[in-house]
Amino acid sequence: MTPKFELIQKTILGSDYELSLVFCTARKIQSLNKIYRNINKPTDILSFPLSKTSGEIFICKSETRKMAKEFDRSYDNFLTFLFIHGLVHLKGHDHGPKMEKLEAKFRKQFSV
Repeated sequence: MTPKFELIQKTILGSDYELSLVFCTARKIQSLNKIYRNINKPTDILSFPLSKTSGEIFICKSETRKMAKEFDRSYDNFLTFLFIHGLVHLKGHDHGPKMEKLEAKFRKQFSV
């Protein structure tokens, strides 16, 4: 993990949180998406809390590149955006106004 990602992780989840970050193929993330969300297509990111102090994030680089173009962002910027999104999910938040507000705070803090 890059030093920037380590700092973001520690800021959002704390220094004792054990995170596994996996970059995977579209085929792998589609399989995970089918198994855990019953959606049979690839996605850009999936987050899996394992306990209160550990979790996993899977990111598909090819899907991330596609989505970055859709949102008119650079790949690196969108990747960081997704990473923050995944971490906020691991913190226990679901999609909605509260999660969006928290993400906006972290995006601002890290210039994303």
